[in-house]
Amino acid sequence: MVEAARKRRGRPEEDALFDRELDHLPPEARWREWMHRVEATIFAASEPVGRETLAKIVGKSCSIDHLIDDIREELRGRPYDLVAVAGGWKHLTRPAYADAIRAAVGGGEQPTDLTQSEVLVLMCIAYFQPITRGELSSFFGKEVSRDLIGHLRGAKLIASGPRSPTPGAPYTYVTTKEFLLEFGLETLRDLPDFEALEDAGLLSKEKLLAGDIPAGLGSVEDEIEEQADVVGDRDEQE
Repeated sequence: MVEAARKRRGRPEEDALFDRELDHLPPEARWREWMHRVEATIFAASEPVGRETLAKIVGKSCSIDHLIDDIREELRGRPYDLVAVAGGWKHLTRPAYADAIRAAVGGGEQPTDLTQSEVLVLMCIAYFQPITRGELSSFFGKEVSRDLIGHLRGAKLIASGPRSPTPGAPYTYVTTKEFLLEFGLETLRDLPDFEALEDAGLLSKEKLLAGDIPAGLGSVEDEIEEQADVVGDRDEQE
């Protein structure tokens, strides 16, 4: 514990010794070093790295967005990219190489296995959060079980949100960072547009509220999952 306290006390001093600005370097070399720092940090991290973290390793005048753009430009011909996901950036291989990776080393982390009903409930939470289990049950005209909610929570796709102002103050449910990671979304704003799904015949709000599962439900899930592919190879199609 004493050692931990000593390390905590030493951090400000260590931070002061870390040269963020690199004023001794010419502008081009300084920019290149910042690029290397940012790429190395993202590469080493197991989770998406946010803007606030990256700002600690570059100069105050440095534009993180421009830096990321330059790194991505250099990675344009590589089989991996820096992808904006779950509020940060992460190194991800391009979808075109998924089959080769699976053939060589297997599938790695498997996508969460959800039933059709769980996908539908998850979709409702994503679009209408924060929402209570009672409100979800009203949407479908039948009870949404605690077991179903528990499975989505166990998969870390949803979490408890603020208590509802309705009688009894039940907990609401919201999607999580893991939900964004699972479907390759940077923020909830990247969810497929609800009205566009209706126009495409993939989802009917009336049927959804009535509790009828639309015939195109599987396509809705595919539409959400395809966000990861769009993020991964959008530059290749430009």
